[in-house]
Amino acid sequence: MTDGLQLIAVPGIPLVRPGDNLADLIVRGLAAAGLAFQDRDVLVLAQKIVSKSEGRIVDLRTITPSARAEELALVLQKDPRLIEVILSESRRIVRAVRNVLIVEHRLGFVMANAGVDQSNVADPNGPPLALLLPEDPDASARRLHEELQQRSGCRVGVVINDSFGRPWRVGTVGVAIGCAGLPAVIDQRGDPDLFGRTLQTTVVAYADEIAAAASLLMGQADESRPAILVRGLAPEKAPQTARALLRPGNEDLFR
Repeated sequence: MTDGLQLIAVPGIPLVRPGDNLADLIVRGLAAAGLAFQDRDVLVLAQKIVSKSEGRIVDLRTITPSARAEELALVLQKDPRLIEVILSESRRIVRAVRNVLIVEHRLGFVMANAGVDQSNVADPNGPPLALLLPEDPDASARRLHEELQQRSGCRVGVVINDSFGRPWRVGTVGVAIGCAGLPAVIDQRGDPDLFGRTLQTTVVAYADEIAAAASLLMGQADESRPAILVRGLAPEKAPQTARALLRPGNEDLFR
């Protein structure tokens, strides 16, 4: 385990637009601050800039809501066009009440609104836009991981994080929806505790803990710090994708 961590907000990241090369923006931001990647650094990126660079923006004026979306919109008191976009990204509805729509995302995440968001996406006085999660966040993380390693010559892990609410606690917390170059989970079952007792159930959500730590610097409003360099980690386990963090349905006691 590490004895200390540094979390550094990469400065100078502009408003990201479709087609922007995130690796370029990150490398330039680090260079402007006199920084460079080191072995075992982990870069945490806010989902929004990944989605924006991949063009995952929908103009709600182009959406025709289905009868199901119109029906849900009355319950939720939301724009039926937005509901239609959420449904298109979902496998099933978990819970729908006024102002709250919890779904199982097509990638397996159980989350509010399938991750479809309108905050920090566009000028509210402009067209009604919504931002979707990346098509495949693990693939997005892998591409960036490979490009950054090639450009820097260092072993660099990448985590894409998003803010999730939790059914049993108040507030949102950063979680990993994409991961490359580091373990997503660290299974400590079989390891001894301080007194030699064998751990039976301890599995650490390693990428989620990194994502949550980075979220403290990213913020949730107008902070404009969507890329965080995490330094001092020392993962020794094999790399995994963020899919390793999804609990199988047959183990989910709340499903």
